[in-house]
Amino acid sequence: MHKAIDGLDDLSDRLLAALPQTQCTKCGYPDCRAYAKAMSIGEAPHNQCPPGGQEGIGRLAKILNKEVLKLNPQNGEERPRSVALIESKACIGCTLCIQACPVDAIVGASKQMHVVIDEWCTGCDLCIPPCPVDCITMVPVTGKATGWDAWGQELADLARNRYESREKRLEREELDNVKRLALKAKNKAKALDLESAKTEDEKAEIERKRAIIAAAMARAQEKLQSSS
Repeated sequence: MHKAIDGLDDLSDRLLAALPQTQCTKCGYPDCRAYAKAMSIGEAPHNQCPPGGQEGIGRLAKILNKEVLKLNPQNGEERPRSVALIESKACIGCTLCIQACPVDAIVGASKQMHVVIDEWCTGCDLCIPPCPVDCITMVPVTGKATGWDAWGQELADLARNRYESREKRLEREELDNVKRLALKAKNKAKALDLESAKTEDEKAEIERKRAIIAAAMARAQEKLQSSS
């Protein structure tokens, strides 16, 4: 849980709740929460969210008690909601789009065709740049409706939940990998037997490897402790 400091965290949370949660990074920040935090401390203006459009700017302005600005064109333009479409014949199953999707809306396995779950896709465009065969296009699905008219609170809540679930999953996977590598290093350290060294140079090399492994294990332990 975040503890409010001089009301800033509470302000950040209210700003976050007013964002569409597409996690598209078009605002210039890594996710919606980071942008909300930047606005709450006066680091970023409230007109940098294209998915929210002009209505979204109005929502943020009301929370911040500031004037309604025009959307900054450097961050993009307000547009109809789009979903990603993968051309099945061109897809090589590289999984790069899966890794890029902030809400796990793309499913598939390595070297197999991937599929987009339309109901989960936020239209963030993040899957397009990493695709090595340019087989992904964004297809408008809301006609002329743009911004919040093309989105809605229910979709925003779904996107936020899926993004946060993905972040937790990635954190678990990283910690599991750290534990696996730490165990591997521990076993490797046990295998380095000084008594097997026949020369001083061999003994020095074993000591060097042990020191490297010990340092790696210490870093892993520190990471595990900081995550608990």
